[in-house]
Amino acid sequence: MITKRIIPCLDVKNGRVVKGVNFEGLQDMADPVEMARYYNASGADELVFYDITASVEGRGLFTDILRRVASQIFIPLTVGGGINTLDDFDRVLKCGADKVSVNSGALKNPGIIPAAAQKYGNQCVVLSADIKRVDGKFMLFAKGGRENTGIDALDWLEQGVKNGAGELVVNSIDTDGVKNGFDLELLDAVAARCAVPIIASGGAGKKEDFLELFRNHPAVDAGLAASIFHTKQVEINDLKRYLRENGVEMIACTMSMDVMGVKREELMDNVTLGGVATYLERAEEANVNLFI
Repeated sequence: MITKRIIPCLDVKNGRVVKGVNFEGLQDMADPVEMARYYNASGADELVFYDITASVEGRGLFTDILRRVASQIFIPLTVGGGINTLDDFDRVLKCGADKVSVNSGALKNPGIIPAAAQKYGNQCVVLSADIKRVDGKFMLFAKGGRENTGIDALDWLEQGVKNGAGELVVNSIDTDGVKNGFDLELLDAVAARCAVPIIASGGAGKKEDFLELFRNHPAVDAGLAASIFHTKQVEINDLKRYLRENGVEMIACTMSMDVMGVKREELMDNVTLGGVATYLERAEEANVNLFI
């Protein structure tokens, strides 16, 4: 059990990890397979893989790269990009994904969310939304942040949850790559209307940004970042240690460790061991908790 999650994100274009600012000016960063292997060993709780040009180019996700990435990790993997049909869900799940993130595909076919939730379970369906302020309103953007759909983003996310999405990734275009902190106003607005796990994306620049997110905005379950992890500006193990020292607790379930054959010495120094009683005790005290 982990009270909060730290999630690195691989934005992949032409077989390479890239990163930009405000969804523009993409720069080459690294090989996705090597980076996945690194994050698996560095303490990441999950990994997100986005084929960021699949929807714009009107093609399916590059499954050959996905298979190689999935083969290198033993943490949950969420995959998105070019997800338009149930066949796309099936294809990426068979390649090793644990969850499937749908974005533009849900705009083309809103029925994909309830259909996928019914077939695979809502825990498998992640609704990702690219959001930007327009005239004081949070608007939903498509095609990698290039096109304003004219849809109110909060209405869209709320309806997505009603349709069966089990998790939300809230991508703030306004703060993406800027490194001045997460878009807390947007996240609070989403949390006020959606009672599913929320992943904050866009804006992280330092350890303190994660602490602010988790300590003062308890409805947010996870923080996602890319460039600060890719460049090792922030090391995930150091970040978790910092969060632990400042009251954000990480607990490893002893029963799960036994099942998976994980030993105490394999864990980070700042992780607490606990069983069901520990979990229930913390759950009573916490504003929010997540059991994995």
